[in-house]
Amino acid sequence: MPESSINSAPSYREAGVDLATADRIKRRLRSIVEPTFNDGVVTEIGGFAGGYDLSSNPDLGSILVASADGVGTKVLVAQLADRHDTVGEDLVNHCVDDLLAAGARPLFFLDYIAAGRLNSEIVISIVSGFARGCASNSIPLLGGETAEMPDLYPAGKYDLAGFAVGSMVAQWETSENRVQIGDVILGLGSTGLHTNGYSLARQIVFDTAGQRPDDIVPWAKTSWADELLAVHRSYLKSVGPLLGNKALHAAAHITGGGFATNLQRVLPPGSAAAIDRSAWTPGSLFDYLANAGNIDRDEMYRVFNMGIGFCLIVSAEHASEIAERCRASDQPALFIGEVVAGEGLQWV
Repeated sequence: MPESSINSAPSYREAGVDLATADRIKRRLRSIVEPTFNDGVVTEIGGFAGGYDLSSNPDLGSILVASADGVGTKVLVAQLADRHDTVGEDLVNHCVDDLLAAGARPLFFLDYIAAGRLNSEIVISIVSGFARGCASNSIPLLGGETAEMPDLYPAGKYDLAGFAVGSMVAQWETSENRVQIGDVILGLGSTGLHTNGYSLARQIVFDTAGQRPDDIVPWAKTSWADELLAVHRSYLKSVGPLLGNKALHAAAHITGGGFATNLQRVLPPGSAAAIDRSAWTPGSLFDYLANAGNIDRDEMYRVFNMGIGFCLIVSAEHASEIAERCRASDQPALFIGEVVAGEGLQWV
């Protein structure tokens, strides 16, 4: 091959992928990720996969449960506000809550970050959020991946995915669906939108109302960035200790699709969730979105969690006891409904 052809051959960096930058980022991540490790981790950072020793915890059940998710267009709020340290924590907590709804306690978490071009400070900020979320849930950040794809993502844009694995509590392994007519539905409060409904919320706040991330919201001394980037709550502290309790019949993580979609997942045929919307106040953010966007009440409850991020379906006999245990864990549970004969969701 002529020398001129060799010299003019494009490099990977010229094609938009900077391997040297990626390597530098990975080296910096070690000090962030390793503090999340526990006795179950049997591999080091930098391998092809992460290893976890199940025998490190004698209380583990025999069934592993896995969850994968993202934070949706909440990442666009983070990018607009240039604040990237919360979305990783959001994602850990979201996946942990999904595991809890399946009757499992989390074991470890893995992440994936894809960008048009890797910005080291942004990646470090995102992974710091992953690590903070893992630490608060007492699980290791077992592994992850960063991918630079300039032809797929515009400059300055990125997306996230998270993967969590947990162990199902033995009682949930062997029990049939325990939900019965007359069971009480307890609701645990959310910290805002969590990770759902952002396509509509962004349209209302930034397009319809013309607000900017640094503008102050009408009802508090906080900014729109503060309100919209409030971290998705983990319910491990209150729900985790309940997973072996026979009074807990089912659980639902209130995410995309609101109450109807998520409660219906855990109800047996012939039963419905009767929810009393007067049992709690959704909060100022939801009021603003409804009024500024002229969104009707039913649509609000289809799109957003409306201030309730997690539901417990418990025996009526032990509902007060379960609610007290949640209150003692600093995540109070409200009596918001009951299971009745019928199908789907009923508003009362």
